[in-house]
Amino acid sequence: MSAPLLEIADLRVRFGDTMAVDGVSLRIEPGERVALVGESGSGKSVTALSILRLLRDAELTGSIRFDGQELLVKSEAEMRKLRGSDIAMIFQEPMTALNPLFTIGDQIIETIVLHDGVSARDARRRAIDLLARTGITEPEKRIDRYAHQLSGGQRQRAMIAMALACRPRLLLADEPTTALDVTIRAQIVELLLELQRDEAASRGMAVLLITHDLNLVRKFAQRVAVMEQGVLVESGTVESIFASPQHPYTIRLLESKPERTVLPVLPLSPVLLDAKDVSVEFATKIAGVGGWFRRGAFKAVDDVSVTVRQGETLGIVGESGSGKSTLAMALLGLQRTSHGSVEFQGRALADYRGREQTVLRSNMQVVFQDPYSSLSPRQTIERIVGEGLALHRPELGAAARHAKIIAVLREVGMDRTCLNRYPHEFSGGQRQRIAIARALVLEPRILILDEPTSALDVSIQHQVLRLLADIQRKYNMGYVFISHDLEVIGAMAHRVVVMQNGTIVEMGDVENIFATPSHEYTRKLLKAAIAA
Repeated sequence: MSAPLLEIADLRVRFGDTMAVDGVSLRIEPGERVALVGESGSGKSVTALSILRLLRDAELTGSIRFDGQELLVKSEAEMRKLRGSDIAMIFQEPMTALNPLFTIGDQIIETIVLHDGVSARDARRRAIDLLARTGITEPEKRIDRYAHQLSGGQRQRAMIAMALACRPRLLLADEPTTALDVTIRAQIVELLLELQRDEAASRGMAVLLITHDLNLVRKFAQRVAVMEQGVLVESGTVESIFASPQHPYTIRLLESKPERTVLPVLPLSPVLLDAKDVSVEFATKIAGVGGWFRRGAFKAVDDVSVTVRQGETLGIVGESGSGKSTLAMALLGLQRTSHGSVEFQGRALADYRGREQTVLRSNMQVVFQDPYSSLSPRQTIERIVGEGLALHRPELGAAARHAKIIAVLREVGMDRTCLNRYPHEFSGGQRQRIAIARALVLEPRILILDEPTSALDVSIQHQVLRLLADIQRKYNMGYVFISHDLEVIGAMAHRVVVMQNGTIVEMGDVENIFATPSHEYTRKLLKAAIAA
C-alpha cells in the first residue's frame, strides 16, 4: 500500500473543558476525494482547521502527517510555507478569507506571485482564467472589484479561485458550494474534478470535503466519514454508506429533507409590505479615451414590484448576482432606490421618522446570508441576541430580558451554555442559528431571510425550517425568503418570484411555477435543482 498523502491518527482537540474532536483517525490518498459530514458542531471544521494549525487557544494531541511529515511539531514559519502552496483551504464564509481593503484580483495575484514566482502580468492572466472557470461572468471586470461589491455566491467563487491558484496537493474544502446556486454548484464540482484529472495542473490534488450537502457528497466523493459530537461514528465508500448505512446517526442524516409546512393565506389578509416599480442603480466607472473615466450606472434591480401579506412567505429565487439580496436591502430601507417606492402597512418607509422609525425597525428584521460578518466578534452571544431588546424593549428588566434570550436560543436549537461565549467559538451553522435568534427575539411583523439555511446541515435545516413555519403560524408574520435552494423554497413559500439580471421573469404560486414554469430561465433552474 502506498503512503497516504494525509494521515490523521487519534486526533483530539480541546478548547478549555470542551472536547471538540475526540480520537479521530482518517487517511487520504494522493488524488482521493474524501467527504467529512455531520451536523453543525460535530467537529468537521475543527478537524480541517487542525490540519493547517489555524486554531487559537486549542490543545491538540495525536498525530497529523502530511506527505510523511508530522505537522503538529512544525514551526509557524514552516506551516506558512505549506499553507496555500501544498495545502489550501476554502473557508465556509468568504468574508473571513477575503480582505475588504484589496480587490479580488490583488489577492489572487499576490498568492500566485508569492508561491510561483511568476510576473504580475502572467499572474493576472491566470487569475482571470480561474475566475472564469469558477463561473464568474465578465472576469476581466470583476477581477478589479472588492469583496463587498460581489454577491455572496460570487465571493465564494472568488475564494475558490484563490485557493486553487497555486495548484495545491491537498485542498480542504469547508462547505465550498454553500453560497452557490444550483447551476453553479455543478460547475464547481466539475472544475474540481477536472483539476484532479489534469496531473500537471493539480499535482494529483486530493480533496477533503467538509459539507452538509449529501447530494454533493454522492456526486463528488469516493469515501465518506461521518462525525457526531467530535467522534467519527462511521466511514466507508460513498456507495456503501448511502446504500446501507449502519449507524443510527448516519441513517437520520440521510433521511432528513425539507417538508412542505405552509398553511394557506387568507385572501383578505392585510398587505404588510408593498414594493412598487423599485429600481436600484450603482454608479460605475467606464474606461474612456486617453485613460479618462466616465460615470455609468449598473442597474442591480430593474422595475420590480412585490407584495407580502400577513402570514405569507414570498420566495425569491435566482442565480448569484440576479439582484435578490439587493432587493432585500431595498425592502428593508437599507438600500436607496433610484425609482419606485416601498411601503410597510400602507405607509412609505421614507415617511417614518424618529421614534416611529425605531418601531419600524423592530417590526422589520433580517437574517443575513453570512453570519460571521453580521455578528460582532467582540460581543457575547447574550449581548448579541439581547441588543435589540435593550433598544426596542427598554421596559423589560434584566431578569425578563435574560429569560427571553434563553427562550429564543432554545427555540433555534441552542442552550444557555452559549450565553457567555463569542461567535468564533461556534461552527458556521451554529452562528446562523444565533443570527436567526437575534432576529426573532423582537417578534417582528416582517422577517427577511437572505439564505438563512445555506450554512446548515440537512437535519438542522429541517429543524430551522419547521421552527420558522411554527413561528409564522404563532405570530402571523410575513416572510421574504431568499434562497438558491429550490427545495427549501418549495417547502416554505406560498408564492415565488424568479429573478434574472435584476428583473422578475416569472411570479406566481409555488405549486404552479414549479409544476408548469413558463419562462425558460425558470425551467433551467428547476432542471439544475433536479440534477443536483
